[in-house]
Amino acid sequence: MEADRIRTMLRQTIPILLMPFMVVTAVPCLLLAAFAASDHRWSGGMTRGFFQFLGATGFLSGLGMFLWCVLLFAKVGKGTLAPWDPTRELVAVGPYGLVRNPMISSVAFMLLGEALFLGSWVCGLWCAAFLCTNHAYFVLSEEPGLEKRFGAAYQAYKRSVPRWIPRLPRRR
Repeated sequence: MEADRIRTMLRQTIPILLMPFMVVTAVPCLLLAAFAASDHRWSGGMTRGFFQFLGATGFLSGLGMFLWCVLLFAKVGKGTLAPWDPTRELVAVGPYGLVRNPMISSVAFMLLGEALFLGSWVCGLWCAAFLCTNHAYFVLSEEPGLEKRFGAAYQAYKRSVPRWIPRLPRRR
């Protein structure tokens, strides 16, 4: 019984360490080191404090949503975020009821939060590159694959839930 719990925990943890951790931690550290001479930082004052607060809030919000998505993948989807161990059930609850890709959105919030907190244009560009790359990947690969795996259920989900930006509630 204990061995099964450890296997499940590793199954969930390894993809997080390999993918989002690399995107949010390793790549920004490498970029900050490589562009240290030209990457401008906040010099001080109230503007710095405001943007650092905004950045920390964005980062923590993104982290919270990311962890929620990982839990939903495990509990509802019976899988992980890793392509080699995908969900076996379509996840359409929680943040997945508002947008189709809240996990990517949450990582983008973390990256944007880092950029604002550090005052780093290099981290801001990395966030933009991450979003553009993922948009192309989802349109060209992920969504067609989900349509094949989940069929009509995914097509109905796709029609009712926007890809990135939640719909505003309709006024009556």
